Formats: sequence, C-alpha cells, structure tokens
Amino acid sequence: MHATYFIAAVAGDTAFVLFGCALFAAALFVYVFYEPGDIDAGEAKTRYGYLQERKDATYENLRDLSFEYKAGKLSDTDYEKQRGALEDEAAAILAEMESIEKGLSGNLAAKGGRA
Repeated sequence: MHATYFIAAVAGDTAFVLFGCALFAAALFVYVFYEPGDIDAGEAKTRYGYLQERKDATYENLRDLSFEYKAGKLSDTDYEKQRGALEDEAAAILAEMESIEKGLSGNLAAKGGRA
C-alpha cells in the first residue's frame, strides 16, 4: 500500500514538473519571438547634433583636465600635451559645425528664406 502511494506521488510530481517546464517553455517562446507594434526609435541624429555632443564632451574634458592639473595630479608637460590635443579636437569640431551652418544658411538663402 505504501509503494502504490509512493508511485502515485512520483507520477503526480512528474506531471507537475512537466507542466511547469511546458509553461516555462511557452513563456520563453513568447518572450523571444513576440514583436511589439510600432517602436518609437526617437529622433534621428544629424551630423550637427553629433558634433554638438562631441563639442560638449570635449569642453567637459577640458574642464576636468584643468581641475586635475590644479589639484596637482598632472605634470606641466602632460597637461600641456593633453590640453593641446583637446583644443585641437575642439577646433576641428567647431570648424565642421561652422561649415555645416554655412551650408544650411546658403541653402536657405538660395530658396529665398532668411539666412
């Protein structure tokens, strides 16, 4: 009588475990292959927007560099070298931003808009 009860209990546990595995597999399948409707990707980045972000990051790096130099963490030569590289990068970014602005204002003027 105890052996029969044990076999029935094991069979019941097995069915419960198999049901749980099937439920987990179904949930995993839905999670992996479900495609939501329209996804809002956000605003598309323009070259000018990218350059604006790079300019902000470069200026922040210059401020951080100046702070570290004043705190005594950098030698004079390291500071001058890194500052020169960051200033060159900022100048290149500003030059490209200016050329884009001139191109945009030239396009507006050609179309009869305000520059």
